[in-house]
Amino acid sequence: MEQSLNGRQNHLLDEGLTREEQGGTLVSDLMANVAIVLVEPKYPENIGAAARSAMNMGINRLIVVRQEPPDQQKMLKMATHHAAHLIERMELHTELDKALATFSWVVGTTARQGRHRRAIKTPRQMVEQLLPLLHDNKVALLFGPEDRGLTNDHLKFCNLITTIPTAAFTSLNLAQAVAIHCYELYCGLLEAQGWGKQRLPRLAETHELEAMYEHVEEMLRHIGFLKPNDQQYWMRTIRQFLGGIGLRSKEARIIRGFCRQFIWYDKEEHQKNE
Repeated sequence: MEQSLNGRQNHLLDEGLTREEQGGTLVSDLMANVAIVLVEPKYPENIGAAARSAMNMGINRLIVVRQEPPDQQKMLKMATHHAAHLIERMELHTELDKALATFSWVVGTTARQGRHRRAIKTPRQMVEQLLPLLHDNKVALLFGPEDRGLTNDHLKFCNLITTIPTAAFTSLNLAQAVAIHCYELYCGLLEAQGWGKQRLPRLAETHELEAMYEHVEEMLRHIGFLKPNDQQYWMRTIRQFLGGIGLRSKEARIIRGFCRQFIWYDKEEHQKNE
């Protein structure tokens, strides 16, 4: 596999896609904007194996969301010395929203396809959407616990959801899932042509979107649109719609400002009528 990937990269360089012609962007520069985020992994060995897979494809940032620190020796054993630096620099968070705060695009992975889950893409289809984003945006690849995967509460942060097609058994090992996603992304970057033409602007970060969703929800509750029995449904639908658009920071602030102004105006009108 290593010889094949290196051969493909050399082929692109031979075709004239030099660093200067790519606007100073190499595959390694773009992969530096990608992080692997593991939510509540049960086994430290799987974290180490995932780190090794990520490192092999040029991803050097690993984030774990877990209440207790995993056993470092067990992680290092599976990571081997090649990926030990990922384990040593691993970021540990107890809350997912804090872990994703600075990312502009979040890809969730799942083996389940419930009726409340949005359209799901394969890892290869995922790459088509990520390529234009990687120049100016930080992207998180989000993986759930080994025994149950990501929940709807986890997936609400995601702009895109992927699943790995399988012939029979539908659940892959955590490290295998990480490896497949990283491999597809790396190959997609090697094969991409005309990156500069596809480049998209910097998008709003997760913490900005979460603040916007809070104001949208407050406004919709204020006007009576959200009812207790359907509030989760409508907010999930709104998140899917706005999250898939790719809002910029300015656009997220405009929506927040509109919601705040609407709430203020409605309160003023109520006070006048009292």
